[in-house]
Order: sequence, then C-alpha cells, then structure tokens
Amino acid sequence: MGGKLGVEEVAYKHALKNASDYGKAQVGAVVGKVIAEVPEAKADMKATMKVISQVIAKVNKLKKEQIEKEMEKFTFEEKKEEERRITLEDGEKGKVVTRFLPEPNGFAHLGHAKAAFLSYEAAREYEGKCLLRFDDTNPDKERGEFVAAIKEDLEWLGMKFGKELYSSDKMPEFYKLARQLIMQGDAYVCSCEKERINELRKLGKSCGCRSNSIESNMDAWDRMLAGKYEKGDAVLRLAAEPDSANTVMRDPTLFRISTAEHYRQGKKYSVWPTYDFEVSIADSLDGVTHALRSKEYELRDELYYRIIEKLGMRKPLVYDFSRLTIKGIPLSKRLLKPLLDEKKVSGWDDPRMPTLRGLKRRGILPEAIRNFVLSFGLSKVESEPSIDALLTENRKLLDPKAPRYFFVKDPVELVVDGVKKGEMKLKKHPAENLGERTLEITGKFFISKSDAEKLKKEDRFRLLDLCNVKLVEKGKTLKGEFLGNEGMEEKKLQWVTDKHVKAQILVPSELFTGEKFNNDSLRIDEGYCEQECRNLRKGSAIQFVRYGFCILDDEKKMTFILTNP
Repeated sequence: MGGKLGVEEVAYKHALKNASDYGKAQVGAVVGKVIAEVPEAKADMKATMKVISQVIAKVNKLKKEQIEKEMEKFTFEEKKEEERRITLEDGEKGKVVTRFLPEPNGFAHLGHAKAAFLSYEAAREYEGKCLLRFDDTNPDKERGEFVAAIKEDLEWLGMKFGKELYSSDKMPEFYKLARQLIMQGDAYVCSCEKERINELRKLGKSCGCRSNSIESNMDAWDRMLAGKYEKGDAVLRLAAEPDSANTVMRDPTLFRISTAEHYRQGKKYSVWPTYDFEVSIADSLDGVTHALRSKEYELRDELYYRIIEKLGMRKPLVYDFSRLTIKGIPLSKRLLKPLLDEKKVSGWDDPRMPTLRGLKRRGILPEAIRNFVLSFGLSKVESEPSIDALLTENRKLLDPKAPRYFFVKDPVELVVDGVKKGEMKLKKHPAENLGERTLEITGKFFISKSDAEKLKKEDRFRLLDLCNVKLVEKGKTLKGEFLGNEGMEEKKLQWVTDKHVKAQILVPSELFTGEKFNNDSLRIDEGYCEQECRNLRKGSAIQFVRYGFCILDDEKKMTFILTNP
C-alpha cells in the first residue's frame, strides 16, 4: 500500500504486526505507533482510541493464517533490535573480570541463568573474562553430581568461562586470613548456644565471648581446627557492631563446624567459612573487578567490604540486580523439591519445571533464555513477568526453522467424495526452504473433534492446503463433497489422512495458582499426526499447524511436548 494512511489503516497495520508477534494485539502497543505515523490523531484522542479499540477487536478475531495474509498488504520497516549493553563503573576494556558462583546443591534454573548471563555478557562487553567458581563450602548440602549437571547446563547455554575454580580449594588461604583477623582483634571464637546468639543479636547486644583475649581466641580457633569441638559448640564471629542498624553487621558468623564429608575435599576440613567470608575473600584473590549478585544480598554488601577492608585486600565493585521471579513458577528449591518428593512432577527435568533441564526438554532455546534474562539488565526494579515473555522470545527463534506438520486432537473421521486420490506434496515451511512432506490422499481424512463440532450440514470449509469441501452428512463419520481446489473458504481445518500416526502431546502450564499447586498444570492431548512424523528424532522441534510449536520427547510412543502455543 502506498500513500499516507489514515488512522484506521495505520491501526490495522500495527495491530496485525502486534498480533503476529505476540499472539494477540494490545491497545497499548498500537496507540504509540498510530500517533507516530498520524500525529494529527492526537487532536481527538477519544475518537482515536475508539477506532484503535475497534480495529484490535477485529484483528483478534482473525486466525493466524488470515493475519499473515493481511500483513502482505502493508510494508513494515525492519527495525533492528538494539544489542542490550551492560555498563560497569570503572570498566576498562580487557581488564574486567566477573564471576558466576553456583552452589552445587541442586540443578540450575532460570534465576541462575540470569546471574550467569549478566556476569558473562558484562565481561564480553568489556573484552574481559568471566570465571566459573563453584561456591562449595557447605559440605552438608553439596554434591559432585550437581557440579557435573551445572557445567553441562552452562555448556548448553553456550558459555565458555575464562577459568573453572572451586572455593573449597582455597581453604588454606581462608584459614590463614581468619587467623589474621583474630590476631588483629577483629574476630573471636564464640561458644554460646545458637539460640542465645540469635537472642542477643535481636537485642543488639554482645555476648561475653567478645571480650576474650586474642590469645584465648587463638587457642580456641586452633582447638576448632583440631576437631576438639563438636558441631554447634563454637563459631568464629566478626567483631563488628552488635547494635548496628544493619542486622547483618551484628557480629556475623564467619566460620562454623561441619563434620560432613565434602564431595571434593573429603574429610580434610571440619571448619568451613560462611558464604559472606568466602565470597569476599575469593573475589579479591581471584582478581574479580566487578562482582554481580542478586539484590537479596544488598544488605550484606557492607559486610563484604568490611571483611576485605579489615584484611587490607583488593576491593572489587559489587553490583546488585533484581532477583528473577516468574508468575506461577517458583524458582526456589524450598518450593520445588516438595513437588518431587510428593511426586507432583516427574523429575527436575519435568517440562513444567523452571530448571534449565526442564526448559531444554520443553524445547526452549538457549538464545531465548539469554534474550529473556538480559532484557532485565542490571536493574534493581522488581517485576514478576509471566512465562509468556520467555515463550515469545522462543517463538521468534523457532518460527523460521521449525518444519510444519498437521496434528488433529480427538480425531473424527471425514470421508470426502470426489477428491483426487494419490500422493501429494506440501511444503514444510511457508517461507523457508525446508523441503517437502508427502501425504497419501485416499478420500478418508480425520479432523479435530473441536472443528467437527462447529460444522453444520451444508457448511463449506477448506482442508488446509488441499481442497474445498461441503459437508453433506453429519454423524459419527462426517461425509463431505469435493468442491475443487481453487478459491478460499473462510473456515480452514487441519487434517490427516488414514495413513497417520497416533501421537500424544504434553501441554505444560503454570505450576502454581497463587499459593496452591495447580493440579491442571500438565494436560495430555491425544490424536493423530502425519505419518512422516515417524522420521523425526527425539529433540526435533516442529510446528503442528494451528496448534503450536512442539518438541519430540519420545520416538517410540510419539510423545511430543508443547513448547509454544
């Protein structure tokens, strides 16, 4: 279309594009574009909004094929998406060092992906390096199997780290620096019961252990290292401010006793640093220049810097970013693990799970995860997007490369009289050259029950990409009459022939509705798909036309998982 368009046409154009990109057109997404192209529309916004609303209502009634056809009438400027940039204070090209710190006590999830990509891309932005350092100083919970799983997941995401490190390998340095703090009078061994410590911290008061002499503390520290204390009998605490407004600074614990066998160090150590001590020291020793971590640690930044200052060590810059939360999908092991224990999900790779394994099995692409998590940047602003935002990124990537096939849910038989029999070929993609698929036409078809129920006798419809049909008899088996190949009926139905394959599709949705587990979070759709689907291999990503993008999960059972509706 050439020439200047009016408000209604511009609204129609952008509503079509918005619906094509996101499934449904939204007023908010269209109004700005209308005003930009037709500035005079601002003069009467009430009338303009009415027109836009009417146009959007019209567009949202169209089927996807109709939307794509209508879009051909317009020209759209290809707007290049700007590369998201991460800006770091005092960041020098070639000198930035960041790190990603997974604790190997479970499988990595979307929240870990956000932390990993932010640190990884920040380093890339400044031509620096990102370290992978396992935060493994809690032997009670950590396992070697999780180290292997996390490395595998990060490799799947496409990350190659500058160096692989383990905090537990630094235990000799941690002990040496703990001794330095004690000798300076900046740390003391406390033998109070845990409940007593917590009570005094709440009151902003110190315990009697704080006044012990340096010699007494050194002796107690040596006794801790020698295994003379049982778990819970003694801890090493920082001599900070017992009455600090920041409760983190009320003489926090730096080391505690654990006799559990460590997956990497065995029984070599029984006194282990807390995260606060370990992370600050390790960051300084490893040459980290910019330490990125989620906002839940923001109050601990003061402690991070205090430990480094007391030891006279090099100080990295700490950046806090908002923690990722997804509507209806918890990212906390505390909430996810009970789902496994109660057998509400099949495993950590269940397609409803937000673990990287679950997302991979569902057919979510690494690039979609990258684009999704980086869209939040280093902002501290809290938000709770739905999983739809990630699915939208995934759809954009799948659309150009997923071959098309037909699937009919709850199939109903349709016999069409007069249709030409024999083999026919259909393109596997409407725009890309992905080859053809072969279907054998016998006159017997199957269509979805939901489509069949809407048909009435004498209705005309089109078997998608094949022919037009008139319904002449409606019963358990539908009977139709061939009306030719030319022209386009408004009703378009996907179909399979009597040469088909039984298939089932797992349809995942949000795990929780509010605080309650969603018992309908996994639906199974049964039906038939094209015979050529038998040639697909596990992990193949396809689109079932007018149904959604799917990934083949089980070749023998022909079980697919719905990736994107």
